[in-house]
Amino acid sequence: MAKSKGDRIVPIAENREARTRYELIERFEAGLVLEGPEVKSLRNRGNVSFKDSFVRIEGGEAWLYNLYIAPYRFATLHPPDPLRKRKLLLHKREIMRLYGKVQEKGYTVIPLRLYWRNGKVKVEIALAKGKKLRDRREELRERAIRREMERELKGKLRL
Repeated sequence: MAKSKGDRIVPIAENREARTRYELIERFEAGLVLEGPEVKSLRNRGNVSFKDSFVRIEGGEAWLYNLYIAPYRFATLHPPDPLRKRKLLLHKREIMRLYGKVQEKGYTVIPLRLYWRNGKVKVEIALAKGKKLRDRREELRERAIRREMERELKGKLRL
């Protein structure tokens, strides 16, 4: 039986905190320039952390800062810095679009998730606007109310 021709997406890591702290406006998929030991580390389910990671556009190129990729244990020669800046592979028009929006007050670009797509490491980034503390509290309140309503509805359906 032949393999399917569709995209094979295998998740590596997800930035769960991004959805609570930011209002996501637009998403992009970008390639990630990695060194050999970093790829091996990701293949072996290496530890990845999105804490304080962000995207900055410098000289017409997009760079991902503070993405932690655990060092590969068996890399003997010159293991790369786990927190080094990594180049993102995007089309020029996407970079210019992001750059224009980031110049506006309150907008930033953050990574959402890291995954394999057909054997290549991709990162999903998003144009985002930071939520205020009261917005986050309102969202938590709404979520609690919705959960309570679903619980009551489920109890009534059982009777």
